[in-house]
Amino acid sequence: MPQLIGTAGSYLRTAAMGNLFCCVQVDQSTVAIREQFGKFDAVLEPGCHCLPWFAGKRIAGHLTLRLQQLDVRCETKTKDNVFVNVVASIQYRALAGKANDAFYKLSNTRSQIQAYVFDVIRASVPKLNLDDAFEQKNDIAKAVEDELEKAMSAYGFEIVQTLIVDIEPDEHVKRAMNEINAAARLRVAANEKAEAEKIVQIKRAEGEAEAKYLSGLGIARQRQAIVDGLRDSVLGFSVNVPGTTAKDVMDMVLITQYFDTMKEIGASSKASSVFIPHGPGAVRDIATQIRDGLLQGQATTTSH
Repeated sequence: MPQLIGTAGSYLRTAAMGNLFCCVQVDQSTVAIREQFGKFDAVLEPGCHCLPWFAGKRIAGHLTLRLQQLDVRCETKTKDNVFVNVVASIQYRALAGKANDAFYKLSNTRSQIQAYVFDVIRASVPKLNLDDAFEQKNDIAKAVEDELEKAMSAYGFEIVQTLIVDIEPDEHVKRAMNEINAAARLRVAANEKAEAEKIVQIKRAEGEAEAKYLSGLGIARQRQAIVDGLRDSVLGFSVNVPGTTAKDVMDMVLITQYFDTMKEIGASSKASSVFIPHGPGAVRDIATQIRDGLLQGQATTTSH
């Protein structure tokens, strides 16, 4: 506070000395408006100027040439009857070549700009739905800038840039929009999850089908190998042991397979209990059933 008082006192002393010596100082990025006997006389550029006060000349005021910013908040309604607050940021500056117009023609520049912004926004936004207003912020800003440029250039001001920095709907509308967005995202997530589960099930089914096909192929090959082995065994035994028939060889092979099966069942600790006829005579019954089945199959095939 003492520093500000000292600065103000120094400025007043400088101004008093300037008036005493008929000189005036104009700061950088500022122009001074000089009048003579109450009438506009000249625009003084930054620097030191002679001001003969005894000739009726005086400084009417100063005008800054710096870029200024005005934030305007305007409440309006969209086409779908949603009240919103539109925040516009206007960047403007006075033109040095039209400093006298900027100084004399407007008494309150900021209020004038604000009135034009209100007019354009309240004419543009009601034509748009809420979603369109968000998407067309640049178009709204361009409309505001064009209208301001056309109006304020006559008063010596340049509109450098106009921005629509925010569009704020009512709090209840914002909450409803967030809920709609959340519901839409949940729906998409559910669809994606269902699609992923569908793909997993399809792949699992394809894998099971392929596994069953390969398993069946393996079983078919195994049975073919068994048949081939049995045929070779029968042929080899008949050649090496004269006087034996194919029936005798098959009975012996079945007895061997029977005992191998019983051995495997007894050796496996995790095998389920299986009760089958375990007498050697049961093998003859099994062989008889197999031969009868084959003969019946051949007879059926022949009759067809």
